[in-house]
Amino acid sequence: MAQKPKRERREREKKKPEEIEWIPKTVLGKKVKSGEIATMKEAMESKLPLIEPAIIDYLLRDLEEKMVDFKKTTKVRRAGRQFSFRATVIIGDKNEFIGIGTGKHKEKWPAIRKATRRAKLNLIRVRKGCGSWECTCGTGHSIPFKVTGSCGAVKINLLPAPKGTGLVVGNNIKDVFNFVGIKDVWSKTRGATDTKLNFIRATIDALSQTTSMKVSEEIKKKISK
Repeated sequence: MAQKPKRERREREKKKPEEIEWIPKTVLGKKVKSGEIATMKEAMESKLPLIEPAIIDYLLRDLEEKMVDFKKTTKVRRAGRQFSFRATVIIGDKNEFIGIGTGKHKEKWPAIRKATRRAKLNLIRVRKGCGSWECTCGTGHSIPFKVTGSCGAVKINLLPAPKGTGLVVGNNIKDVFNFVGIKDVWSKTRGATDTKLNFIRATIDALSQTTSMKVSEEIKKKISK
């Protein structure tokens, strides 16, 4: 009898998110389940707290995830050494949403699952566009205007690039742009860019400015619909 819950849990983990019966517990979750809120954009614009990862699974069925950092850590205590794992995961729909999360646990897979859960709760929306004066195609291949982000000692400036330029950025952050579908961008960096996690977080911080900044009517024309 004691092993039955574990067996049921393993079977549950094998199922796809949309196959799991979800009972919402928050106001936002109930509105999503009822169909009152139909898209992730609407969920974010509702200003209701997003604290259920199942909401993201329900609205974004094609999310992809990648582990960008994984470390085994050690703490020395009186009883001896205690080992734990720290995982960092990024998720994205390769269109306009991306999130990053870090999880710690004494076992490997629970740490990864915790990181994925936190990445979903840290999801942001990225506005794309054609902000380079050298390009007037009007598609969402780049960003609409210059943005700046920072984390720790790392600071990064992202600039719109004309179509065909490619990702002129460090290799450590190319996955970030791939996960939101940005194909052309220039970057300028300062600080300890060899610190991979801070570099990634600074980049995501910069991309978050595309939706949080107030823009003029002229800039709005450069934002892809």
